[in-house]
Amino acid sequence: MLQKRYIGFTLTPCLWKNNDVFNLQQFEVISTPNSIEIDINDNLRLGKYVERLVSFELSQQKDITILSENIQIQKGKTTLGELDCLLLRNNKPIHLEIIYKFYLFDETIGNSEIEHFIGPNRKDSLIEKLHKLKEKQLPLLYSEACKPYLEKLELKPKDISQQVYFKAQLFLPFTNQDIKLKTLNTNSIAGFYINQNYLDNFKDCKFYIPNKKDWIIIPHTNVNWINYNAFRKISEVYFKEGFSALCWVKFKNGEIKKIFLVWW
Repeated sequence: MLQKRYIGFTLTPCLWKNNDVFNLQQFEVISTPNSIEIDINDNLRLGKYVERLVSFELSQQKDITILSENIQIQKGKTTLGELDCLLLRNNKPIHLEIIYKFYLFDETIGNSEIEHFIGPNRKDSLIEKLHKLKEKQLPLLYSEACKPYLEKLELKPKDISQQVYFKAQLFLPFTNQDIKLKTLNTNSIAGFYINQNYLDNFKDCKFYIPNKKDWIIIPHTNVNWINYNAFRKISEVYFKEGFSALCWVKFKNGEIKKIFLVWW
C-alpha cells in the first residue's frame, strides 16, 4: 500500500507552474516512482504522511541535501509554527513548505477561479491556504524566534529562497465538467463530485470507498467493489453526518473514475 501511495503522490501534478499564483514559487522536482523503502507511522494524518513521502523523494535527488525537517519554532513555551523543510539544492538553501490538498469547484463561492475551490466539507478553501502561506507560514522564517534555529545550521534568512511544493487533486461539478482552468494546472483535475440528487445516474456502477490516506492512490481494479444498493446505504450515513467521501466508481465499460460524494 505504501508503494501505491508513493506512486500516487509522485504522479500528482503541482497545482500551478512557476510562481503564477500569489507569486509563490513552485518547487520543481523530476521524480520516478522508485521502490520506496522507509517506515512511516500509518497513524499519521494525511498531511504529515505526505511529508514523509516527500522526505524520501528528496533523498533520492542527487542535487538535494536535507538540512532539517519539521522545525518547531518556539517563543518561550509558545509554538509559533513550523518550517516543513530546510534543504540545499546545488548548495543553495531553500525553505520548503509542503502541501497536498483536495479541492472542489463551487462557482457560488468567491469571484475568481482560485476563490471557487473549497475543501470537500466546505470548512477550508484554496484562497485561505494561500493567504496562510503568504501571511503566516513563510514569514516565520524571518522572525526573531527563528534566528537561533538558522544559526545552528549556519544560515541567514536573506540567503534562503522560499518555495512551496503544492500538490492538489481538483474536482469539478458532475453537471459542469467542461470548466476550463485559466490559472491552475488543468492536469490537477482528478474527477468530479456529486451529491445525493445525482446518485441515480450511477445505478449500473460499482463503488469502492478508500480510507483517507488512500485518497492519493491511482484507482485500480484490485479492490473489493460494492454494488449501487450497498453504496447508497453507506452514503446515507455520510449525508446525515455531514461528511464528504472520496470514492472510486467503476462503470459498465470498465472505466474507473475518482469522485467525491458530498453532503451539501
